[in-house]
Amino acid sequence: MKTYFRLLSFAKPIEKFAIPYIIATIFSVIFNTLNLALLAPLLQTLFSEKNKCEAAVAKVTEEPSVWNLGAFFTYHVDGLVNQYTAWGALKIVCGVIVVSVILGNLFRYMAQRTMENMRSHTLLNLRKAVFGNVMDLQMSYFNNERKGNIISKVASDVQIVQFSVTGTLQVIFKEPLQLIAYLFTLFALSTKLTLFSLLIIPISAFVISRIVKKLKQQAVLSQEVYGNMISYLDEALSGMKIIKAFNATDYTKQKFNNENRKYTSIMKAMARRQQLASPVSEALSVSMVAGIVLYGGYLVLTHQSALSAAAFIGYIAVFSQLMRPAKAISDSFTSIHSGIAAGERVLELIDEKPQIVNAPNAVALTGFKDTIKFENVSFAYGDNAVLNNVNLQIPAGKTVALVGPSGGGKSTLMDLIPRFIEPQNGQILVDGHDISQVTMESLRNLMGVVNQESILFNDTIYNNIAFAKPNATPEQVEAAARIANAHNFIIATENGYQTNVGDRGTKLSGGQKQRISIARAVLSNPPIMLLDEATSALDTESEKLVQEALNNLMKDRTSLIIAHRLSTIQNADIIVVLESGRIVEQGTHAELMQSKGLYRKLIDMQTFQSE
Repeated sequence: MKTYFRLLSFAKPIEKFAIPYIIATIFSVIFNTLNLALLAPLLQTLFSEKNKCEAAVAKVTEEPSVWNLGAFFTYHVDGLVNQYTAWGALKIVCGVIVVSVILGNLFRYMAQRTMENMRSHTLLNLRKAVFGNVMDLQMSYFNNERKGNIISKVASDVQIVQFSVTGTLQVIFKEPLQLIAYLFTLFALSTKLTLFSLLIIPISAFVISRIVKKLKQQAVLSQEVYGNMISYLDEALSGMKIIKAFNATDYTKQKFNNENRKYTSIMKAMARRQQLASPVSEALSVSMVAGIVLYGGYLVLTHQSALSAAAFIGYIAVFSQLMRPAKAISDSFTSIHSGIAAGERVLELIDEKPQIVNAPNAVALTGFKDTIKFENVSFAYGDNAVLNNVNLQIPAGKTVALVGPSGGGKSTLMDLIPRFIEPQNGQILVDGHDISQVTMESLRNLMGVVNQESILFNDTIYNNIAFAKPNATPEQVEAAARIANAHNFIIATENGYQTNVGDRGTKLSGGQKQRISIARAVLSNPPIMLLDEATSALDTESEKLVQEALNNLMKDRTSLIIAHRLSTIQNADIIVVLESGRIVEQGTHAELMQSKGLYRKLIDMQTFQSE
């Protein structure tokens, strides 16, 4: 129940939907029940004879109580027949039934429309909450979670939840109310017959409960398997070139199909249980109606009941509908189990708290003027130490390059500056402010990032460049593209700046994608640039164009560069050599070459390889 009430909280303000729904449902139930209850007067009118009616009117001098529904209807119908003849009474009764049906369906439509509005509102708030929380989570969360599992929770599970929440409201209000209304009508028609019929209903409820017992467990498993299947699909689409290059198509198909078969098997098992509930309840209800007809018919034929033949037929009609809300309740339990299971997965994602958040009294940085300083900074992934007591100063306006063997901690050190990750020990200062005590938004506003892998969105070239500055003018976007050496190839494309780059920029070459990424950084105009091996994946010609763009980008800015090709950073103001998480050398290119340390060895190795 705790999970359900938390899910229901996303429908707030719930009274906006609940009050109209309750009012419309009450009237819908009243008129729906009245439609069936009026069947007895209709039949009585058809079977009536004027002399019998006169005798009945003479015998019954006082109007019976509405609690004695059979006598109440008999009194008034006999009065109508006596006053207007049987034909006139028939027209009146039919008119009342038509009006009752119209009103019942009108209120039912209003209730369903209100519930649909609530369902859409709940879905809107739930998706907003789960996606908003996902966007706030730290980068390390996405390194440990399957992307497909996250997508499954945001898309599929949320969809299941919305029907569960609204379906449950119908179960706990509309169907029980309708059940009570039918029971009231049945007791009003014949107490003895209704008490007999109620002895059979618990049998049906017990059978249905046994059928749906394992549905929640199966629903949880099906959603987990579905998440795995989406992960395999995402990996296959992302790595299509590698799959085909290594002739791994059959292996990838087999991997996906295994999960697909597992998911299908679970869904078939769930469907069998869900579909079994309906025919079983249908068969039980028909058997119960047959039993009531047999017992009630005996009472009527032997005159042991006050029910007339017309009233008894009306009783059977009402009783045949009694199992409909009971059946709806049992059917709803199947979707409720699935919805609660999906809801737990969604709430698990919402409850995942970001590990990197703004401090309570965080201040906003307004600019960068002096230095970025690392003081005894250490970082580890679990038990794997990556940085050990790093001390480093990056002066404003200088270009600082990070070099060293793979796994030395270069990318980790860079990721610490915009707080993508947090150090376990030590502190990082920007102009004397500990970055853990400043707002992440103001900190990241000072920085532009260009990665080794160019990350573009499936949108136009223009929108990709203007991503960090959506209100930029076309002139500003074009100026940024010119600085990034991108303007000429952009205008040569089919639609110029309005050309779509495809999924992850697949319609562009590596060098073109990288220059658009640089243009995006230029447009944001940050004082600090973080360049993570921005040219390492490019061919010689593209590298030259991108390097020129980077040189334009770094003018009058503080730049931190991770370099793969050491020839590209020889003019850096400071070169920092990292090995095994420690700074082993630091200085200019000339100074490090003279010291004949690790940097000199790396230069010699690359020179030897190029020869």
